[in-house]
Amino acid sequence: MDTNEAKKYYVDNYDKLTWIDQERIKHQKGYDLLKRVIDIVGSLIGLVVSSVVMAWVAYKIRQEEPHSPIIFKQTRVGRDGKTFTMYKFRSMCIDAEEQLEGILHKNEVEGAMFKMKEDPRVTNIGKFIRKTSLDELPQLLNVLKGEMSLIGPRPPLEREVNEYTPHDMQRLLVKPGCSGLWQVSGRNEVGFEEMVDFDIEYIQKRSMMNDVKIIWKTIKIMIKPNGAY
Repeated sequence: MDTNEAKKYYVDNYDKLTWIDQERIKHQKGYDLLKRVIDIVGSLIGLVVSSVVMAWVAYKIRQEEPHSPIIFKQTRVGRDGKTFTMYKFRSMCIDAEEQLEGILHKNEVEGAMFKMKEDPRVTNIGKFIRKTSLDELPQLLNVLKGEMSLIGPRPPLEREVNEYTPHDMQRLLVKPGCSGLWQVSGRNEVGFEEMVDFDIEYIQKRSMMNDVKIIWKTIKIMIKPNGAY
């Protein structure tokens, strides 16, 4: 679905779309405070527990491409449209961003995001760490800094947000997360519209119980990967 089709869909289906009670989100102060405490504690524990694995991933990345950067930094859009630098283990070749324009037409996910199962830009170690979600571990630093949460919507790129309808923009009402309802409910097997639906459902039902459930499902997926690529 291109941008014009997305806008037409939005207009034609306005009355059928789900709209979040933004006032309710603003008044969840107790939940936000507890969530922040858990984010800090959880990210610190995660960084310590995964330190050996992270060191191994860093070694394998440098082994495959000796003079390449280990960490990939990318500008993402967070809560209320604020941008931040997101960290990931580099899973693609150094000039991946330059190559993107030439393969956008091969996008395998409908809507305002790009996914390609056999992406030629992905390195050998990159295939493994993307499959197991190990490439996401450095995002624990984003969580510690307060730019992300352990659980929340996927942080989008600026070019993706430029294509958002007002309905899609509701994803930006809360902090983005390392994992979320979309990631544990099909991930790349669902399209953009379904991803937005999952995110809106999560935001509407935000609670510590739901967050704990998603964290548990995320751990199981890391052990037994789903449709990640």
